[in-house]
Amino acid sequence: MAVGTSVTTGPGLHDAAWFDALVRAHGTAVHRYLLRRVGSSGRDEAEDLAADVLTVAWRRRDDVPDGAELPWLYRTAGFVLANHRRKGRPVPVGDVPDEVDDADPAVLVVEDAQVRAALAALSARDRQVLLLHAWEGLTGAALAEVLGVGRGGADAALSRARARLREVWAALDA
Repeated sequence: MAVGTSVTTGPGLHDAAWFDALVRAHGTAVHRYLLRRVGSSGRDEAEDLAADVLTVAWRRRDDVPDGAELPWLYRTAGFVLANHRRKGRPVPVGDVPDEVDDADPAVLVVEDAQVRAALAALSARDRQVLLLHAWEGLTGAALAEVLGVGRGGADAALSRARARLREVWAALDA
């Protein structure tokens, strides 16, 4: 389902049918969002985190804005992931796969040394803005919703992040 498409089953009715539609429409996108951030070796972790996000969505279903469900889920996923990282759970060595899943182009891009160096040189906020735009396809109002700013602020943040990325990229090429 496209960003900004509502999954409401009735005017403001956020019941079990609404939640089922929400999960069908956006569950995969939320999982991919988290998988890209925990890495291909964290598939189980991404699944657990996606389940946590959907649990929050169910508990706070009356707070989920109609027509902006996916941006709300992405924003919630960012909070869930931040909380998870603060816990600092170690990964048992036996759970690390021998090979990287190279099926996801987003994973390949992150494994490119120059791309990693460029992203690492950016602020966390610039990275977030660029990845939400590039990986999740968010623009305009949807990007603003996830970032918790107005539309103009989101457009400006994306423009600044792109400019900083160009500067970093040029410095790496020099």
